Amino acid sequence: MSKKAVMVFSGGQDSTTCLIQALALYDEVHCITFDYGQRHVAEIEVARQLAKQLGATVHKVMDVSLLNELAISSLTRDNIPVPTVNSSGESLPSTFVPGRNILFLTLAAIYAYQVKAETVITGVCETDFSGYPDCRDEFVKALNQALKLGMEYDVRLDTPLMWLNKAETWALADYHHQLDLVREHTLTCYNGVIGTGCGECDACNLRARGLNEYLQNKAQVMHSLKHKLQLN
Repeated sequence: MSKKAVMVFSGGQDSTTCLIQALALYDEVHCITFDYGQRHVAEIEVARQLAKQLGATVHKVMDVSLLNELAISSLTRDNIPVPTVNSSGESLPSTFVPGRNILFLTLAAIYAYQVKAETVITGVCETDFSGYPDCRDEFVKALNQALKLGMEYDVRLDTPLMWLNKAETWALADYHHQLDLVREHTLTCYNGVIGTGCGECDACNLRARGLNEYLQNKAQVMHSLKHKLQLN
C-alpha cells in the first residue's frame, strides 16, 4: 500500500517546509489550501505555484468563506490594522482567526478519510508562534482524538514543526536543499509581501530573526534540528 498524507497548505514558510519534508516521506501528498476570504488572496496563488513546482500529488483549493463571516480578525477584515509588534498582554493578537485550525484540520481529516490517507500534516508550532491557542500541542492532540472517535478512522495529525524554533525550521528547509525556494517564494507576511516580506509585521520579524540566527550559527542549529528529528 502506498503511504498517503494530506497537507494543510498555505504557501507560507512553515507549510512549504512541511510539504518539502512530506514529499520525501510519502508516496502521495495531497495539498489543501483554504480560501476563507483572507486579507491577501495572493497566498492562494502562491500555494498553487509552490504545490505544482514541488510536485504535490494533488492540490485543491476549498471554499470556506463562511469562516470570514464568523471570524473577525485583521487577517479577514481590511479595516482592522495588522499590528507591527505582537502584543504580549492578556488579549490575543488581532491576527488570530478564531476556529481556523479547528475547521481546517477537521476538513483535512475528512478528506483524508475519503482518499484513505493515514496522516494530516500541519505546520503549526508551539515554540515560536504568535500566541495562538490553536497552534498548541495540547489542542492538536485533543482534536486528533475527537476526529478518530467521530469518524472511527485512525487518522494522525502530524505537526513536524511543533517543537522547532524558527531557526531550526530554516535549517529543515536547508537540509532538503530548498532554503532559497522557501526564502524567496513563500508568503508569510501579514501584509501580503512575498519572500522577505514587509519587514514590519510580527510574522516578518519572527521569520527574519530565525533566518539570521540560522545563517549565523548553521552548524549548531543544524545539529539541534537533527537531534530533535533524528535526521541522518
